[in-house]
Amino acid sequence: MNTMTRSDLPAISEIWVYLSGSPLLALVLTLSAYLIGLTLYERSQRNPLANPVLIAVVLVCLSISVLDMPYAQYFEGAQFVHFLLGTATVSLAIPIYKGFASLKGRMGVLMLSLVAGGVTSVLTAVGVARWLGVDEALVRGLVAKSVTAPIAMGIAERVQASPTLTAIFAVSTGILGAVLGRYVLDALRVTAWWQRGFALGVAAHGIGTSRAFSVNAEAGAYASLGMGLHGIAGAVLIPYAVGWWF
Repeated sequence: MNTMTRSDLPAISEIWVYLSGSPLLALVLTLSAYLIGLTLYERSQRNPLANPVLIAVVLVCLSISVLDMPYAQYFEGAQFVHFLLGTATVSLAIPIYKGFASLKGRMGVLMLSLVAGGVTSVLTAVGVARWLGVDEALVRGLVAKSVTAPIAMGIAERVQASPTLTAIFAVSTGILGAVLGRYVLDALRVTAWWQRGFALGVAAHGIGTSRAFSVNAEAGAYASLGMGLHGIAGAVLIPYAVGWWF
C-alpha cells in the first residue's frame, strides 16, 4: 500500500495561490460577508445601524485590500451576484400584485410623492455637486443614481456616465437611506406603514426596500411599488433631462 508522507502534501502557500486565483473565492467572500452582516443585523434586533449590506461592503473592501485582489478579478468571481440584481428587482412585482387592492384611493398621493421625491433627489445631488465644483462626468452619474442600481447602470450608459461609479452612488444612497430612513421618518412623525415604505422605496431603492420588508409586510409592498415606479420614470425621463440640462 502506498502511503503519502508529509513531504508529498502540497504546501499551504501553494494551495492558497491556487485558491486566490479562483473566481469562486470572490463569490464565497461576497456571500460570507453578507451572511455575517445578516447575522449581526438579526442579533441586533434589526437595528437599522447594523444594515447587512453596509457590513458586507465594509468586510469585502477590507478583505480584497488585505488579499491585494484587483477589483477586476473580484468582479469576475462575484458577477453572478451582479447578474441576479435584475432578477431580484423584477421579483418585487409579486408583493406589489398581492397588495394592489390597497392602492385604491391612494394613487394620487403616491404619484405626487413620487414626483417630489424623484425631483428632489436629482436636484439636491446635482446642486451640491456643482456647488463643490465636481467634474461633469461625475455629475451625470449622480443624476442616474437616483434610481435603483440595475436601472441606474443602464441609464448611465445612455447619458455617457460611468456605470461603475453610478452603481457606487446608487448603492451608497440605498445604504444611507436604509440606515437613516427610520430616524428621518420618526422625526417627521410619519407613522403609517404604507407611507414609510413608499418613502424608503423612492429614496433608498432596493436596499431600502429590503429594510422595509424586514420590518413590515405592508411597508415592503409599498417600498417595492415606490422603487419600481421610480425606476420606470427615471429610465424614461432622466436621459431627456440630462440632454436638456448638460
